Amino acid sequence: MTDFGIMGDATEWQQDFERRLRASYTAAGLGAAAADRMLDDVRAGIADWTVAEITDAGTRVGHVAVVVTDDGGAPAGRIGDLRVDAPHAGRGHEQAARDWAEEWCVRRGARRLDIRLTEPAGELFADYGVRGQLRARRVTSPPEPLDGFTARPMTQAEYADWAAAEKTAYVGDIVRSGAMGREEAVRKADRDFANLLPGGLATPDSSLLVFEADGERVGTGWLKHGYLPEVTYGYSLHIDERYRGRGHGRAAMTAGEQATLAAGDSALMFTVWGGNEVAMNLYTSTGYRVVEENRSLGLPRRAA
Repeated sequence: MTDFGIMGDATEWQQDFERRLRASYTAAGLGAAAADRMLDDVRAGIADWTVAEITDAGTRVGHVAVVVTDDGGAPAGRIGDLRVDAPHAGRGHEQAARDWAEEWCVRRGARRLDIRLTEPAGELFADYGVRGQLRARRVTSPPEPLDGFTARPMTQAEYADWAAAEKTAYVGDIVRSGAMGREEAVRKADRDFANLLPGGLATPDSSLLVFEADGERVGTGWLKHGYLPEVTYGYSLHIDERYRGRGHGRAAMTAGEQATLAAGDSALMFTVWGGNEVAMNLYTSTGYRVVEENRSLGLPRRAA
């Protein structure tokens, strides 16, 4: 029988949790300094987590960590960790821990439960909707440019129309993923663009690019260099719809990697929103590994 006991001292668990997270970040292509920065973000809220020991007939078999926080005035739950040790895996403890975490959050008023995965979800979280993925790839040598495809700096005359279109696309991605309603997504887009591009085209450490193929404009790109130590973050690599299916998406990734190396970084990272299967498939085919995947489920569960 699977039982759960709240831990008074979770130091040992936290050390193991951070070790596992660091290993997954570096396996995805991030350097040690970038992995530590990502761990800092996790540590910032970890003191509020409730950590339970999973036991079977008195033997510890794993841990589950949960928290409920305020999300825009509504309580939202999060499973911070769910780990069953290898010798005890596959015996139903994972399912029991997931059910316990869901019930724990429901009792505290949560109407949504989120989880951040660094390994494939498998069946355990298959019915949790994918809200987004963070993907990364280490870039060790300049990729070969594709014939006829170029990336040039965006001009001031092009910037205003680009910013408006990019913000609209960003709102659409958020809404399609199910993370927010449209009004909330618009407010988030306004805040994010003001924070990320305070100087517009002249914002330091930012590359705003126009992609051209055989002399025609086919898309745009937006990169932030030094987002993490030696990591460039791609906020957007967009190919206009009428030019898709011709290999330009892959060429844009190549251009982003060239800009990453030129800026002195050694890894390129992107977020892809849930529901954007085309982008997910492109990142997979070009060697971008999932660093983290965010999923969520409405609470309480509907009866089957």
